[in-house]
Amino acid sequence: MADAARRRGGSRSDDRRSGERRSVDQLFDRELDHLPPEARWREWMHRVEATIFAASEPVSRETLARVVGKSCSIDLLIDDIRDELRGRPYDLVAVAGGFRHLTRPAYADAIRAAVGGNERAADLTQSEVLVLMCISYFQPITRAELSSFFGKEISRDLIGHLRGAKLIGSCPRSPTPGAPYTYVTTKEFLLEFGLDTLRDLPNFEALEDAGLLSKEKLLADAITIGLANEEEEQKADR
Repeated sequence: MADAARRRGGSRSDDRRSGERRSVDQLFDRELDHLPPEARWREWMHRVEATIFAASEPVSRETLARVVGKSCSIDLLIDDIRDELRGRPYDLVAVAGGFRHLTRPAYADAIRAAVGGNERAADLTQSEVLVLMCISYFQPITRAELSSFFGKEISRDLIGHLRGAKLIGSCPRSPTPGAPYTYVTTKEFLLEFGLDTLRDLPNFEALEDAGLLSKEKLLADAITIGLANEEEEQKADR
């Protein structure tokens, strides 16, 4: 009986909190009809920028729409905010399906010198970068399919390291014999590499320019040799 009373009390408490949220939501003025159009637009810009600034993750359009009027275009607001940020050391960018403030690449060295930085992507080996690239372009893909692509078995340890870094995740099993797991990239992958969606993945020429892939090495099977060498080095370190 006491448990039932506590459950009922908890339910009432939840209902009360939900009601309070609805009350606050109803009192919040999104439309700002009392303001002149220019002042209204400026206030919407401030609300959107403040919301993005305060968030620890990219903020979606749907979330931003909660703080502006129904007729307001989020994309036009973002464009105006970005115009005002020109010349500043940071920008408002689309990444992982939302928006967030990011410092401009030109200041990366200064930030690392001052406070350090996240070196996770730089810690990936050449083999891991290549496997991650393959997964991103051909997902969902199984480990056997990856091995077939590279002409050499892709180890469970390599896949485990990418999963541990939260750059890839498991998807439903493949309908092939043995029903192996398939792998896909994650939201963390988009965040790590500053992509809004997978449509923003660079082409092979861009990968070459970044030093992550060489068509000549691919054609010469040098990549598979590199995979073998890295595995041998890892075994020697154990």
